[in-house]
Amino acid sequence: MSEKNSASPRLNKSFEQAKQELPEDSEHYLHRIKSFVLRTGRLTAGQARAIETLGPQFLLPFTGQTIDWDKSFQSDCVQGAASTQMPRPKILEIGFGMGETTAKIAAARPADDFLAIEVHEPGVGALLKLIGEQGLTNLRLMRHDAVEVIENMIPESFLDGVHVYFPDPWHKKRHNKRRLIQPEFVSLLSSRIKPGGYWHLATDWQEYAEQMMEVLSAEPSLVNAGSLPGGYADRPSYRPVTKFENRGIRLGHGVWDLVFKKA
Repeated sequence: MSEKNSASPRLNKSFEQAKQELPEDSEHYLHRIKSFVLRTGRLTAGQARAIETLGPQFLLPFTGQTIDWDKSFQSDCVQGAASTQMPRPKILEIGFGMGETTAKIAAARPADDFLAIEVHEPGVGALLKLIGEQGLTNLRLMRHDAVEVIENMIPESFLDGVHVYFPDPWHKKRHNKRRLIQPEFVSLLSSRIKPGGYWHLATDWQEYAEQMMEVLSAEPSLVNAGSLPGGYADRPSYRPVTKFENRGIRLGHGVWDLVFKKA
């Protein structure tokens, strides 16, 4: 491996070590069916450099302990601001891919703090690169299994919002069990959202949209905020249309947004 990619084994090592340090009651998550497959993606020189230079500030470790959100976002505090200032909204994003949408939302909502989770290293490097290029300060990343982060590091009634955009549809029927949006996961993550907080999902796979709608509608702590036929929602203005999404729309493919509120 070249010197430019030297950050890769370091991150992989910490990822494996973190799994060994999980509490005993997390064992069922370690052995569950995962919603992702770890791929060995090649880092570009720019991504590797971003991990090396920006990772220490913006890439949070998985500790298995409750996250100290204020400390994690400490460098984002306004100089000279009063310590009694209103808490900033806490938004969790799961599976940000290469991070373009995440960066645009963070830039458009500078008063909110975003914790974005992704397991694939090139995506982490790509988003760190965008953070550096755009001077974003309200965004922190974590490279780990989101279920384990939520279970071990996010307290109950803690989050103001959750974003899950275009998760892998696992479209073959025999693979549907790998989908992220399942009743157990929805119950877990909903417990971490504050009353009045929201959960925004989007998918371009109709059958998965229907499953999402069914599963989230069955969660008693959530209320559907959508007003379109079938209970779907208009795309909120803060979610940009991706290049992939635009291409799909031109080809006649649908996109479904779902917005649920915590009761």
